[in-house]
Amino acid sequence: MKIWHEMRRFPLAVRLLLVNQLGVNTGFYLLIPYLATHLSQNLGMSAAVVGIVLGVRNLSQQGLFLIGGSASDRLGARGVIIAGCALRTAGFALFALGDGLTVLLAASVLSGLAGALFNPAVRAYLAQEAGERKAEAFALFNVFATTGALIGPLLGSALLLVDFRTSALTAAGIFAVLTVAQAVVLPARKVEPREGGVLADWREVLGNRAFLAFALAMVGMFTLQNQLYLLLPDGARRTTGWDGAAGLVFLVGTVTNLTLQLRITRALKGRGSRARWISVGLVVMALSFLPPALVAGGSGAPDGTADAVLRTLPVLLGALLLYLGVMIAQPFVLELIPGFGRTELTGTYYGIFYVVSGIAAAVGNTAVGWSMDTGEHGAPWLPWACCALFGLASACGVAWLHRRNALPTTPKPALTAAA
Repeated sequence: MKIWHEMRRFPLAVRLLLVNQLGVNTGFYLLIPYLATHLSQNLGMSAAVVGIVLGVRNLSQQGLFLIGGSASDRLGARGVIIAGCALRTAGFALFALGDGLTVLLAASVLSGLAGALFNPAVRAYLAQEAGERKAEAFALFNVFATTGALIGPLLGSALLLVDFRTSALTAAGIFAVLTVAQAVVLPARKVEPREGGVLADWREVLGNRAFLAFALAMVGMFTLQNQLYLLLPDGARRTTGWDGAAGLVFLVGTVTNLTLQLRITRALKGRGSRARWISVGLVVMALSFLPPALVAGGSGAPDGTADAVLRTLPVLLGALLLYLGVMIAQPFVLELIPGFGRTELTGTYYGIFYVVSGIAAAVGNTAVGWSMDTGEHGAPWLPWACCALFGLASACGVAWLHRRNALPTTPKPALTAAA
């Protein structure tokens, strides 16, 4: 397969990080999508308590990305990645072994902190090891991440036929294997001591107005990506009257990623600026919400197979376009981030990028949720139109930054292994 051939052209560290991301997403989506059901139905917790447990996990991750990024720069990405996977192992094991609220909150904090550690560290390490081929490396990263996001829920639904504990222990086992593999195989890179403290690093990155503007402009990409787990599956279920239709959305994404991601990135890399293709990708993501809007008012069981297919096609077309937009934009977004500042602060830049864009995307998701509730009363097209506007606004923001020469024109070479 071409993907495996391309993967073998990268150093061992990059190959391990790609497999690592496959395992990370498989383990994560094996457990987290079913956690709320376990807490409410199996443990009898109220909706408010379930919200607290899930909110603590999300806050622990989103709020501490900065810590993980800085730790990657100061201590070395390898150790931070290993520590993050070890903490995720412990957190998921606690979900399996504990039924009390205190234990569940501890599990949420540990699993969230784990993501805050290894997410920016993995991207920083990948950018450094890939050198001038960062775009291709992040394209492969997207392929493996998307594949894991499909395998995880399928495996999780099968394991839930046994019980939730089996599912959680399997997820913990996946992260335990990843921890050992990284400790054994991932090369250690010497980190040179630097003057100044972590606060000075944060001030430098937060003082980079162009970078912060770019992170805010990405609110559309992150908000629309999240609709792969909210609006599109909901639309598929509503229009077809079949709960299994939501799985087709992820199947479309995985097949599209496996077949087109590398080809798209390679074809676009040498044709025009990165900002141009990021804007194009955001426009495609925005347009992806128009086909489903045409059938958004449909509900109830379809009238035969032909009707079911006709109802499903616009939603799947929207999913296809959304994945294509992500495949166009995301590798170049991740490639550009190190170019905003010093290579010694690559991890910090990734950490702050995910904090800023995560907060902005949370606001965007709140707006989408409001539009979904409002659309129930005679305007089913409203959330789809809202998402389209988010994408177009982000595309305009990136284009405006590009016209002002606020974006890196060519990606800076990251610190190489030899350095």
